[in-house]
Amino acid sequence: MKITFPHMGNAHIAINAMLEKLKLEVIPPPPISKKTFELGVKYCPEFACMPLKINLGNFIEALEMGADTILMAGGWGPCRFGLYAQVERDILNDLGFEYKMIILEAPDSRVSELFNQLKALGENVSVWEAYKAVRYAWYKIKIVENLEKRFAYIHPRAMDKNRAEDIYDKGLLEIQKAGDRSEVDKVGLRYLECLNRLVLTEEEPLKIGLVGEIYTVLEPMANCSISRCLGRLNVEVDNSIYISDWLNDHLLGGLVKKSHRKHLVRCANPYLNYFVGGHGLETVGSAVDYARKRFDGVIQVGPLTCMPEIVAQSVLGLVSKEEGIPCMTLYFDEHAGTAGIQTRLEAFTDMLRRKKTLTGWSC
Repeated sequence: MKITFPHMGNAHIAINAMLEKLKLEVIPPPPISKKTFELGVKYCPEFACMPLKINLGNFIEALEMGADTILMAGGWGPCRFGLYAQVERDILNDLGFEYKMIILEAPDSRVSELFNQLKALGENVSVWEAYKAVRYAWYKIKIVENLEKRFAYIHPRAMDKNRAEDIYDKGLLEIQKAGDRSEVDKVGLRYLECLNRLVLTEEEPLKIGLVGEIYTVLEPMANCSISRCLGRLNVEVDNSIYISDWLNDHLLGGLVKKSHRKHLVRCANPYLNYFVGGHGLETVGSAVDYARKRFDGVIQVGPLTCMPEIVAQSVLGLVSKEEGIPCMTLYFDEHAGTAGIQTRLEAFTDMLRRKKTLTGWSC
């Protein structure tokens, strides 16, 4: 078995580690590129949302590299994510690829169901070995997220932003290469120290909360590297969701860490009090939460035609008015251009700085 999987932000670091611990030969897809987009756009329906197109491009590239098995997550609810695997399977079959697709579904009740699924996926592994594979992957993703969060703090304050980006990129590569927990620890600490040694400006940056659909929040190629663009504009970006949050809430039954979702649901309740699919409810709750934490602004991102985020967007205008926080929405598809996004970000951040100067608003 030569297995592959779709990209989403830095999730590939943990997924690759888990599959290797399951004694599988892993063929990760190449980093998302213009070619990946072109393949997805060419073979997907035009109205399909962007993550589906990118995922399909990932799979085509990996199958051409020799993969014969695809691992894909399942789902349910109004969001179309739960149908991705079926649509991708039909398209790949029509293209003549020979492969096996394994859909990893969220456990109905007990997290042990997940370990049983992974045991069946692995090569002669026990449930205990499947558990250890998940635990190791979880550990890697937590170290990655520690680096992500520290970079988000340092980048807008660093005098040499290129150096900060270089340290961060190298740190991710080294964490991916690390073969055990001890080495992962050492690498993570080393690159955190490298970031901490950078010379910082004394000016306090703006703080913006990034909310929206998880794929578009986490995958730089899906959002024109919005976090880096904002960092270069001296803006600290706080992601409303990380891959560990999704894994904890949807696959691990909230057992690994305290879930933040109930708090976000309470925050959203005056404005939206029912599940609308995807992360629509969390988008509204996070915007309210950021306002009450006195952030300077909120940016909502999502793929064009994303139904849950369209519902959330219709509510954010009222949230902005009632909670007193500026909100901007950006939708992305294969036609989105970095120059256009950069212009809108510059205008939004200029507005926030003017507001902060005139009102004395401070985080």
